[in-house]
Amino acid sequence: MTAALEALYRALVEAVGLDRVLTDPGDCFVYGYDNSRKHSLPEAVVFPVTENEVQAIVRACRHHNTPLVARGRGTGTAGAAVPLKGGVVASLERMRRIIEVDADNRLMRVEPGVTNQEAQRAAAARGFFWPPDPTSAAYCSVGGNIAVNAAGPRAVKYGTVRENVLGLRAVTGAGDLIRTGVDTTKGAVGYDLTRLLIGSEGTLAIITQATLKLTPLGAARRTLRVVYEDMHSAAHGVSRIMAQPVTPYVLEFLDGGAIRMVPEFQKTLPARSGALLLIEVDGPEAAMDEALAAVSVAARGRGLLDITIANSVEEAQALWAVRKALSPALRTLAPNKLNEDVVVPVSRIPELIAGLEDLSLRFGIPIVNFGHAGNGNIHVNLLYDSQNAEQERQARPALSEVFDLVLRLGGTLSGEHGVGMEKRDYVGRAIDAPTLALMRAIKAQFDPDAILNPGKLFPVAE
Repeated sequence: MTAALEALYRALVEAVGLDRVLTDPGDCFVYGYDNSRKHSLPEAVVFPVTENEVQAIVRACRHHNTPLVARGRGTGTAGAAVPLKGGVVASLERMRRIIEVDADNRLMRVEPGVTNQEAQRAAAARGFFWPPDPTSAAYCSVGGNIAVNAAGPRAVKYGTVRENVLGLRAVTGAGDLIRTGVDTTKGAVGYDLTRLLIGSEGTLAIITQATLKLTPLGAARRTLRVVYEDMHSAAHGVSRIMAQPVTPYVLEFLDGGAIRMVPEFQKTLPARSGALLLIEVDGPEAAMDEALAAVSVAARGRGLLDITIANSVEEAQALWAVRKALSPALRTLAPNKLNEDVVVPVSRIPELIAGLEDLSLRFGIPIVNFGHAGNGNIHVNLLYDSQNAEQERQARPALSEVFDLVLRLGGTLSGEHGVGMEKRDYVGRAIDAPTLALMRAIKAQFDPDAILNPGKLFPVAE
């Protein structure tokens, strides 16, 4: 251990205690990656359990000019939690308190290490839910959800993290504790720093507490599956559904490639099924029939093969079986995958799907599409084999053209996975130079020595 690392180690031990600092490379290894499968070994891992300890860690890293990466549970897919520059990883997994559930004011206060599922259970016990519900809800942390502005299928009706967090407590890169937001659904005093910190991937400050906005649980929920003969018909169906007054609780899209990945499911579908929508509506029980009728009418159009409405919880679970089986199946279809969660305006989903078909043919790379179609958030999966020289050569150029297509359609490069390191070098295509310069200046105000999660979000300066 170098003299500099020894001095930093002593400062970290003073901050949290000997038993909550790791420096052995074997112990630190597992904190060097996230679900992006990228890896970089940190020099130390530290486990704060209080806000004061987070402050002490930030100040120690700043004093020793050492990079510091905040980490939740490592479920992110864009590499935001990978310590690219080494340094220290502050794992917030032990900050697990649900501080308060205030049903009267529809809010909950939690520490960043609380899992999404734990927050949902606490809210449900009082008749509420927190709308963000990513697929990894059983394991991902609320702090991680905030870091990337996570969403999930319910965002089509209830919004993302940005619409469902009232306020934050956080420690800046200067080591200062700040409080943002209010405990009310209205607030017009000062800049909206809460929404600025959400989605900033730990580059501005480390979240230590969040005040979540809760929503009452719906009295009833109904599920239907709509099957089309091709992706274009389904995409037009999405546009029609989202143009009528009944906003679905969930509106998921699967293309033909996704359907074919779960052979058992195909037995329940009509012949020639090329795409399907999984739709849920929620609200008062008395309104369910009318809501289902409105969505069903909108879904009808060219290429429609079947509409199935679940009449029980068991039937609804069966309709969702293919969606739940899809992500694991993707890992068996090809050794390598580029998974991007792009977003386009709903009305332009048909153009996106057509463009992706063309790119798949031109580059010889299978592309499987599914996702949260109700808000135009499509998960585009480029499947390839890195041992196939031609596919390995074409994969990244194909991805580059996927992003260009999305931007031409008025879309954005990420809806809920964030930027991290995976999309960092494409950000300059989506954000103009003056705006990027302003963002860098904001970063410098929060983090004057650039110690917080360096190498993320922004393209590398030339």
